[in-house]
Amino acid sequence: MRDTRPAWLVVATTLTLTATALNDPRLPLVARISAQAAPTPTDRFVTVDGQRIHVVDWGNPSRQPLVLIHGLDRVARTFDPVAVHFSSAYHVVAYDMRGHGDSAWDPQGRYLVEDHVGDLAGIVAQLGLRNIVVWGNSTGGRVAQVFAGMRPDVVARLVAEDVGPERPRQIADAYARRVQQEAAGWASEAELAAAVRKANPGMSQMVLDAYVQHGSRRTPEGRVVWKRDPNLVKGFVETDLWRFVRNITAPSLYLLGGRSTIVAPTTQDDLRRALPQAQIITMPGLGHYPSDEKPAEAMAIVEAFLKGTPAQGPAAR
Repeated sequence: MRDTRPAWLVVATTLTLTATALNDPRLPLVARISAQAAPTPTDRFVTVDGQRIHVVDWGNPSRQPLVLIHGLDRVARTFDPVAVHFSSAYHVVAYDMRGHGDSAWDPQGRYLVEDHVGDLAGIVAQLGLRNIVVWGNSTGGRVAQVFAGMRPDVVARLVAEDVGPERPRQIADAYARRVQQEAAGWASEAELAAAVRKANPGMSQMVLDAYVQHGSRRTPEGRVVWKRDPNLVKGFVETDLWRFVRNITAPSLYLLGGRSTIVAPTTQDDLRRALPQAQIITMPGLGHYPSDEKPAEAMAIVEAFLKGTPAQGPAAR
């Protein structure tokens, strides 16, 4: 009988890893992270403030919670490499932010960072999560920072991936243009995947596959479009979150991409002054999602940070 499992899973279940293999770019990502079959997460839904939110639970409820918050346009499953890696040691929970993936669209277009933070607070309360590690990238990192500042009693550690307390006006404008350009969709999943690959040449294949599979849908006309509310642009506005960030007390890691300009050097200096307990590590040559491009290295940095040891990166300071 023909084996219909994805190639990465076949390799992941049969390969005996060596230290060299972990960073071998010729091998699929999951094969480089784990020699065991990837765990199967459980899908559930919670309702927060009338919004139906899709939650992906990777199990181990007796472990410390690790809550993963994706960036704008992405979905919970684009965190699959991180979830697979940490699922044996943590109770990993990811979710589709409102307006994304399988979560409901807000009829009033309420998509400010503070609206997303309210959803996170509801999820944490309904699942009874305490002493949590919260990791967000891009917009999800803004949500994580605000929540950590508002709920220091709940957040044990914070990881903010290539994002700080500020969003410049020009970034918000660029996103609105892209949503308009992509409104017509694509002819097939393969065409969409090619477009994503062109825009994100460093993205791992596992993230790309999960992104397209879980983040897109077919229209009645047969076009492939993103599972996102076009009104997300209403929340993607110039933002200043310092009033929340200054209240963060948890040990914090800001993991930045060296090619990215999202967190300017002046902002990094301001973060060091405001949060003396924070570590800022830049991964040279990487873009806005460092854990996409060099997953093994990024997760090693995060893992050291979570263990309470100084996270060592190629440009730690």
